[in-house]
Amino acid sequence: MKRSDYPLEQALGMCWYASSTEGVGGRLRTTAEDFVVEEVPDLPGGEGPFLLCTLTKRNWELQRAVKEIASSLGISHKRIGWAGTKDKHAVTTQTISLYGVTPEEIASVSLGDLSLTVIGSANGGLSLGSLIENRFTVVIRDCIAEDLDQRVQEVTQVCSQGIPNYYGVQRFGVIRPITHIAGEYLIQGDYAGAVGAYVGKSSPDEDPVVAAARDEYLETRDPQLALHHLPVHLRYERAMLHHLTNHPDDYLGALQALPPKLLSMLVSAFQSYLFNMVLSARLEAELTLMDPIPGDRLHFTNGRIDIATEANLATATMHIRRGRCRIGLFVPGAEPFTPQGRMDQMMEDLLKEHQIDRVSFKQAETVVKTRFSGASRPIALTATVDAVVEENDLTLRFPLPPGHYATTVCREYMKSDPLMMI
Repeated sequence: MKRSDYPLEQALGMCWYASSTEGVGGRLRTTAEDFVVEEVPDLPGGEGPFLLCTLTKRNWELQRAVKEIASSLGISHKRIGWAGTKDKHAVTTQTISLYGVTPEEIASVSLGDLSLTVIGSANGGLSLGSLIENRFTVVIRDCIAEDLDQRVQEVTQVCSQGIPNYYGVQRFGVIRPITHIAGEYLIQGDYAGAVGAYVGKSSPDEDPVVAAARDEYLETRDPQLALHHLPVHLRYERAMLHHLTNHPDDYLGALQALPPKLLSMLVSAFQSYLFNMVLSARLEAELTLMDPIPGDRLHFTNGRIDIATEANLATATMHIRRGRCRIGLFVPGAEPFTPQGRMDQMMEDLLKEHQIDRVSFKQAETVVKTRFSGASRPIALTATVDAVVEENDLTLRFPLPPGHYATTVCREYMKSDPLMMI
């Protein structure tokens, strides 16, 4: 184990590495081609009105790509479905579904660095989670040359055993990691605070002009002044500010001017922050990723979830060692939650510290119009990595199941400032 020294990672609860070896350093995403993602979808069956297409894009954010495709076709973006959100600064290939669109219409779509290929049709559309895995090919450039092969070999071995399954920095905002902060305010019912965080909380790593405009809004809370200074491309911030200009002090309405999926992501980001913080607290307490203690949740490969007890501890440990199950951490939501063990108690204490409870999540469900029931997630990520060193560059090839972050694997190798991974 090795502790992260980076303030940003510590602020997001990403406090530990599983390997104690020094990092290889280097930089991710020197070009988009250095981060390639290929989705393996779980396609719906049958013939039907949903056209299935392979979408390949370079340096496109998925939501924007979907809106541009919809605009080119003259349809609502709500008629387009997908299984997973992919990295922006990358070359990504995935399947999307389009309701009531013909192959001839797809052939008319012409957008730079984006292509669509028809692969068939189906009775149903794709939805989030409808995928088997993602396959990554990642190149880390300009690594530290000293003992590079040895360090890569050691980390590759650790990745095969298990590393902390943190939510990556991109979950919280790459340049300006504030989504969990806005989400916390939203869950607490402080809608003015949520708008203030989303519009006004600046980052030293963003454009100084934008940062100054954000700081000005946080100080003055004048939406018209902020609209004058915030660039046009910040469409979500401007949508909230337009609402406040027309409806002064209606901060709830301003939040609801955001797309529902984005609003939901604010709440999910705070839940991700809770997960990271409690996982790091477990490691701080010298509890491992692979050795269960009474009260730990056990995620079996067949989908079953059990609880570790004194009576079954030896059996649970054997199952974990053989890859049949993993220790899980439950992140609460609006549903009743009964703490089972030490990690659950850590979570309860953290929620109390943030003055959030089940009723808070229930209220957020009403605002966002999305359920936040709570969910359990494995605390360890295991990855079979094919690592190749060529001079000072390192190429990593590995598959991951849905909802797991390739940058979490890269982080274990690099042990660099997280800004070197965006």
